[in-house]
Amino acid sequence: MDEQVSAQRARLEDEAEALVSAVADTDVTQEHSLWASFAEAATVEAFCRSWLALQCRMMGGVRAGMVLLGPADRGPFRPVAAWPEGRRNLKHLTKTAERTLAERRGLVARGEPAEGEPQDGHYEIGYPIEVRGALHGAAVLEITPKSEAKLQGMMRQLHWGAAWLELLFSREAVAAEKETRERIQAALDLVATSVGHDRFYASAMALVTALATNLSCDRVSLGFVKRGRARVVAVSHSAEFKEQTNLIRGLAEAMDEAIDQRELIVYPPPADGAAAVMQAHSAFAKEHGSAALLCVPLEAGGQAVGALLLERTADRSFDPKSVELCRSVAALVGPVLDVHRREDRWVGAKIWESFTRYLQNLLGPRHVALKLTTAVIMGVLAFCFLAKGHYRVSAKTVLEPIVQRAAAAPFNGYIKEAPVRAGDLVQKDEVLCLLDDRELRLERLKSLSKLEEYQKEYHKAMAEREAAKAEILTAQMHQVQSEIALLDDQLAHTRLLAPFDGIVVSGDLSQSLGSPVEKGKVLYEIAPLDSYRVVLEVDERDIADVQVGQRGHLLLSAFPSDAVEVTVAKVTPVSMAKEGRNFFRIEATLDQPHDRLRPAMEGAGKIEIDRRRIIWIWTHQVVDWIRLTLWTWLP
Repeated sequence: MDEQVSAQRARLEDEAEALVSAVADTDVTQEHSLWASFAEAATVEAFCRSWLALQCRMMGGVRAGMVLLGPADRGPFRPVAAWPEGRRNLKHLTKTAERTLAERRGLVARGEPAEGEPQDGHYEIGYPIEVRGALHGAAVLEITPKSEAKLQGMMRQLHWGAAWLELLFSREAVAAEKETRERIQAALDLVATSVGHDRFYASAMALVTALATNLSCDRVSLGFVKRGRARVVAVSHSAEFKEQTNLIRGLAEAMDEAIDQRELIVYPPPADGAAAVMQAHSAFAKEHGSAALLCVPLEAGGQAVGALLLERTADRSFDPKSVELCRSVAALVGPVLDVHRREDRWVGAKIWESFTRYLQNLLGPRHVALKLTTAVIMGVLAFCFLAKGHYRVSAKTVLEPIVQRAAAAPFNGYIKEAPVRAGDLVQKDEVLCLLDDRELRLERLKSLSKLEEYQKEYHKAMAEREAAKAEILTAQMHQVQSEIALLDDQLAHTRLLAPFDGIVVSGDLSQSLGSPVEKGKVLYEIAPLDSYRVVLEVDERDIADVQVGQRGHLLLSAFPSDAVEVTVAKVTPVSMAKEGRNFFRIEATLDQPHDRLRPAMEGAGKIEIDRRRIIWIWTHQVVDWIRLTLWTWLP
């Protein structure tokens, strides 16, 4: 009996060892399979499933787990991997996943049992997947640790294991950046071929030819919107083409289809492509044998302005890389070509487009500032064309006295006294200057002595009855008497007197006392204070409007706040050149005397002509100049 029991026990032990060995072999095989799947994962989902399975096996004590991924920092984040694969109910891990994503840190939470399961003291741990500050997702595990130390170890293991996922997204980010740089560089190279030309057509031809060469396309066409429809402007490897041909019309219709939808169209559409109307593309492909089409709208200023249409054969359809490159080229070259096209038009087309755009903005629902500005400008123009104002001719003005007397030296002499100078007010018969009369008096005494001598000789000749000698002496006496009379007259004029009440306009001899003066030299000029005339220098362009009797106003530089009323008294026909223009001298009189006026004061005068339209007042000089210039140029 004992031997049978011993034999049975030995057999059971052998079977148990064989079972353990089989299980160990199975585990090793599964682990190798998982590592192989992990190393050969071609997609993010496959990589996450392999990583999660390895992580759970390595940690031990893991009941369930899942990995959530989504667009960086935006979400939504959805599960892409779950463990074990047969278990589908992982809703109880959602709360921990949401906290991990919201707080962006690793956390440990006491787990809640799933529906229908008892409380067994398990935990839930989560760790965010964050690369370069961008949150890509999170990993959440349901574990049953045997101790606190075991719990910390499992948390640490998850932290280290999450580095694989971070490395995955870092590699993808680097690869995406590299691909983006290459695409941008290729797009810039293509754009550079179009911006190096002066004319729009040359730029367009260079672009489509470069696209056809670099992307191995059978044909590349470029079209721009004109009057609401696409118009083909360039076709690769074709210097000339006719717009009426079926090919060009089909190209324009396909471009219109993409422009109207403002959507990139790939024909035939990919399986995951956006739904878009492709009737024109389908008809063009069937009619002209282009199996693969790619149409990219061109935008500038937020509006679709044109399109690029690329054609290939069926065996070379457009892959996502080519599509993205064309999208980048269109984004860069659209505004450049649109500006080039606008600048390469003739002036009339530019003016008409600006006018139509202005009308669209004015009549559209927006652009309130433009509407208000237009309303204000129209109001101002209506006021200028309808309202009338005072038309006045402006002219430089100078005050001149009506009468001006000069005090000149009556004979050659010397200045003895000069009590007045320029600017002094004088009264009639007031002494202006006193000349030295000593030489004149001596000459008079000499002449008187000579006269007495001649008289004595005359009386002696008469007594001796010498008639001839008496006649000679009589003539000599008459001569001396004339000299005495002349000296008396000169002595009477040694005092220069003011001819009337007035102001000394010029002359200052106070620093010339004792100096000689010549006969006829003007020593002083005196003008009255109550009689002036206003001299206006009117431009020859305005002289035709000025007539005698018109009234005006004068502002002097000395009294800029007091207007003086004047009346035109004389229009002289003599012109004078000044500052490269001709001016006529107009004389006017003061309507009322002004006690503060002084000769030679200057200012600005305005002559009232009549009332005319304000727009004419502001523009008549320019209009007259244009008329004269045209008259000069016309044969």
